[in-house]
Amino acid sequence: MIRSGTTVDQMVRAIGDRIVTGFLRPGEKLDEASLAARFDVSRTPVREALGRLSAMGLVERRPNRGATVAVVTQEHLASMFESMAELEAICARFSAERMTAGERRALEVEHQASARLVQLAAEEDYEYFNTEFHTRLYRGAHSKHIYELTVMTRSRLAPFRRAQFMLPGRLAKSWQEHDVIVTAIMRGDGAAAGNAAKDHVSIVSEASAVFAAVDPMKPATVSIGVSSEQSGELPNPSAMR
Repeated sequence: MIRSGTTVDQMVRAIGDRIVTGFLRPGEKLDEASLAARFDVSRTPVREALGRLSAMGLVERRPNRGATVAVVTQEHLASMFESMAELEAICARFSAERMTAGERRALEVEHQASARLVQLAAEEDYEYFNTEFHTRLYRGAHSKHIYELTVMTRSRLAPFRRAQFMLPGRLAKSWQEHDVIVTAIMRGDGAAAGNAAKDHVSIVSEASAVFAAVDPMKPATVSIGVSSEQSGELPNPSAMR
């Protein structure tokens, strides 16, 4: 995960993922020199990466104290996901009402193709697709201001949204939730699309919440369990629509 020539984006992802999954504990000091040596880069890109993580709320930077891992509480995480759910609902509703015929076809084609990624348990590839899927909804809303707000909010939640795919069965459930959104958009049903998108982000919030810091003084423990409602098998795409 950490190699010579690592980019700032890769550093943000690597450090952010380690914070979210508990490898780096709340309050732990993030030394620029040590990180620069570990990533085999100068201190300048490390400083930039820590700045981005600070903007996400995962790192605290204080004068004369350097950077430390922030405490991310369940309450704060829930508040961010609550905002994200509302924004995604707006994007999905507007997409159902405003997407062009070409945009709808592209959304459905990419969605159906992603079923293969779930069948192969291709977590990284599906994660990339997932980002592209949601971006299509943001663009499909055809509202520059809402697009900017949604992308900004999503960037702060990115490490937590990635963490959901560590949970057993989550890839298949994600696909199924996407399918409800796509079906509503293809029908032009804005209300149904918005409700489906909101429900989807709410489930993502629940799946990701297991990684939020509860008590920074306790040893690092990460629960990777899901309820029976959160597990699921991928339906056969050939049997759909």
